[in-house]
Amino acid sequence: MVTDCPNLPLGEDGAMKVQLLYFNGCPNWKVAEERLQHALDVLEIPAVIDRCLVETDEVAGRLRFAGSPSILLNGRDPFRSASSRFGLTCRVYDTPDGPEGAPTLIQLVEAVKKAAAA
Repeated sequence: MVTDCPNLPLGEDGAMKVQLLYFNGCPNWKVAEERLQHALDVLEIPAVIDRCLVETDEVAGRLRFAGSPSILLNGRDPFRSASSRFGLTCRVYDTPDGPEGAPTLIQLVEAVKKAAAA
């Protein structure tokens, strides 16, 4: 089941749609949310982060949920790799400092810039 997660890729007014997909028990989703909000603030993008709680493997597969936390910008995962698996797992991101449970602020700023320009 997914809660608080509208399916529209763009906001009703054409604004950027930002979604944070996670599952309960994930130790990294709050860090990802804080960094994502900071990136939006730095870029002065007035977007609301929709939290999307993914509760089953079935829903994870349907959403192509590559682990928690996952970030969608206008319906696209800017960090998806060809080897992404789908399911209720913790996600690991490649960062300049090595593997982490969330993208860095700099990575998120770049991803949001690209999504805003698309």
